[in-house]
Amino acid sequence: MSRSPSLPTGHSGRPRRAVVVGGGLAGMLTAAVLARATDAVDEVMVIERDTLPEGPRARKSLPQARHTHLLWSGGARAFESLLPGITDRWLAAGARRIPLPTGLVTMTAQGWMRRWSEMQYVIACSRDLLDWVVREQVLPLPSVTVLERTDFLGLVGGPDRVTGARVRTPEDGEQILHADLVIDASGRGSQAPAWLEALGVGPIEEAEVDSGLVYASRVYRAPEGTEDFPIVNVQSDPRVPVPGQTATIVPVEGARWLVTLSGTRGGEPTRDPAGFEPFARSVRHPVVGELISQTTPLTDEVTLSRSTVNRRRYFEKARHWPEGFIAVGDAVATYNPVYGQGMSVAAQGITALRDQLASGPSAYDRLRAPGLARHVQRAIGRRAAFAWELATSQDILYPGAKGKQPPAAAKLLNRYVDRFMETATDRAVVAQALFDVMTMSAPPTAWVHPDIAVAVMRGRGKPPLQGPPLTADELKAAASGPPASGL
Repeated sequence: MSRSPSLPTGHSGRPRRAVVVGGGLAGMLTAAVLARATDAVDEVMVIERDTLPEGPRARKSLPQARHTHLLWSGGARAFESLLPGITDRWLAAGARRIPLPTGLVTMTAQGWMRRWSEMQYVIACSRDLLDWVVREQVLPLPSVTVLERTDFLGLVGGPDRVTGARVRTPEDGEQILHADLVIDASGRGSQAPAWLEALGVGPIEEAEVDSGLVYASRVYRAPEGTEDFPIVNVQSDPRVPVPGQTATIVPVEGARWLVTLSGTRGGEPTRDPAGFEPFARSVRHPVVGELISQTTPLTDEVTLSRSTVNRRRYFEKARHWPEGFIAVGDAVATYNPVYGQGMSVAAQGITALRDQLASGPSAYDRLRAPGLARHVQRAIGRRAAFAWELATSQDILYPGAKGKQPPAAAKLLNRYVDRFMETATDRAVVAQALFDVMTMSAPPTAWVHPDIAVAVMRGRGKPPLQGPPLTADELKAAASGPPASGL
């Protein structure tokens, strides 16, 4: 792996260089794109403030990694296109490819979903494993160097072009890295609007919707015989004027269940381990609480997170945009994690950069082409738009939510979506459209295709399910308790 705690020296002349701010998933994917674009740059320097772990272990700057993370099939395909073979490597490391809705037991706001044959899929594992496998594929690339324990201080250049970055390392102090391209993949805490303002660019329009959501997670031992156990999820109903509360079990590597609870303002879970199972039983259906009561927690503590606000920066709307700078991933938009869209949106956005670099005879010429940064930024904004509307249109409905209320015209659309979601619990053709869009495998227009609209107008074809559609074998395995020999 190519890492350096200090700045590289000894170059004759100035290399063609790209600087990537942040060594998380978005940063690693971006580094891979730039390193593999023939003749794009000589070196890709990743600026990371932490020390990256050597294995599937937690990163200091990613506390939310301890909660459930799902990579939808649309996102997984984007990862695969950027890092061929990554899916097989995840699975070899212990992740599961879970078919949807076959491997999903979920109570939506409109009722229990039926478990039809595979329509889409999800990659299920811990976030630590997901990140580690990606790092293992990116860091050995010859042109990639990671500057760990390095602070990113700001951009260098002017309103027309970014020409580099100011950084600070413990060994060398403050330095300037000249660069042909700087990409902000620093995540939720990105200071990109302030960096751009310092260059004379902006202001950048921003929006926030905050439901006051709190996440609490704990790891449990998976009962013996549950190797193929489904994801189990009880969602809230934002149409009811009470705090939204959810409970989810995601089977992850190491014969473990990662259990995450959530609650919006006024209905939050706590850090108290004694309150974890009772909260899981108190949501709209007690199935998650009942399942975890039959096994053993592997952690004494409960991990709590409050950084769940939806935030979007509309970089694509800026009147003027400098060449040589692009923001990706959570630096552009962050979403309520309950919808699981963040990783998929980030990967699909980064494919826009890959496609632009591959669209001409010389990747370096494309990198320097006028308007490339703005073109890519607009493409990233388009990919973020649906995930933003999905998250905020629901979150703003909860009591005490803060943010811009949707226009009156949105109520008509919401009524259609409610009926669509209700019909999806019972009609396979509508469920297919639901999962195609939810997994980011199809555009949202699939929900209003004439065939789908007719099925939605017809509504349910059968009475709703009265309980979680767990099979007899699944219930038996869940009741068997932990293996006597331990993990």
